[in-house]
Amino acid sequence: MANSAWSERVLQLLRRMNNFYLPGSGRENCLRFKIGEAHVGWIPPHVAALLGRYPEVFSPPHDGAVSLCHSLDSYEKRSEAVGAVLQPLRQEGSLPCLKGWRDEKYSVMPKFSDPPLMWMERAATCLFGVKRYGVHLNGYTVSSSGEVSMWLARRSLTKQTYPGLLDNVAAGGLAAGASIKQTLVKECQEEACIPAAIAEKACPVNTVSYTYEDEEGVYAESQFVFDLELPLDFKPIVGDNEVQEFYLLPIDKVKDLLATEDFKPNCAMVVLDFLIRHSFIEPDTEPCYQEFVAGLHHTLE
Repeated sequence: MANSAWSERVLQLLRRMNNFYLPGSGRENCLRFKIGEAHVGWIPPHVAALLGRYPEVFSPPHDGAVSLCHSLDSYEKRSEAVGAVLQPLRQEGSLPCLKGWRDEKYSVMPKFSDPPLMWMERAATCLFGVKRYGVHLNGYTVSSSGEVSMWLARRSLTKQTYPGLLDNVAAGGLAAGASIKQTLVKECQEEACIPAAIAEKACPVNTVSYTYEDEEGVYAESQFVFDLELPLDFKPIVGDNEVQEFYLLPIDKVKDLLATEDFKPNCAMVVLDFLIRHSFIEPDTEPCYQEFVAGLHHTLE
């Protein structure tokens, strides 16, 4: 693929994954989600209309915001009250995202370093546009001659989201109460059978952050990115039903794949970040270098 065409396809990916910030997005119609004085998310109008049925949990919209009632004054009360609202909405079936209910708790807070104000079912987070966090691992090898290759996973065809697309060698969402490194080691073992003794050598190198919207809601996400140079004689093994196969590909081939529809979009962003940090994409030869960097690191609002 010609360099200009490759660059444009990557820019399209970054625009798609940051479309909440683009002119004409649904952001101007969304209501801020507040807990006390803290702004913790964005609620689309169709969701706000449904929440109006539950005045004992959600205050009526005011000054562009929907707030949890002040009587819900603890982590436990907020979590239980919102959970009790989500169950009937789930049964109604009018919100497609709730069909993917996972029984996974995600923390809700203004920013990652803040104490969590409540937890929320993972499948519901896009309805409130709350910030979601995860970990992604770039697993790569370096040959004796210095050639870099990367391990990629092919997602299972039974995955709820992006079935059959390429993924990082290991990745997963950050559940409430779990540490970043603990989650990384767990995902490495479960998805790729990477022993803890190897996984613990992974280095935290960056975060990749973006916010996009679709017909279901708002996805404000930040991924903690790790790099791990794997031994040349090591081969990941499928450890659960989330992956169907692993590939070791030359880095030039991986770069070409970023400009196709074969990658899970946020995983493509994580690989793009790797290519930039390891100088496989350089500012002297890539005219869109600054746009790439900016598109990988939007501040979650």
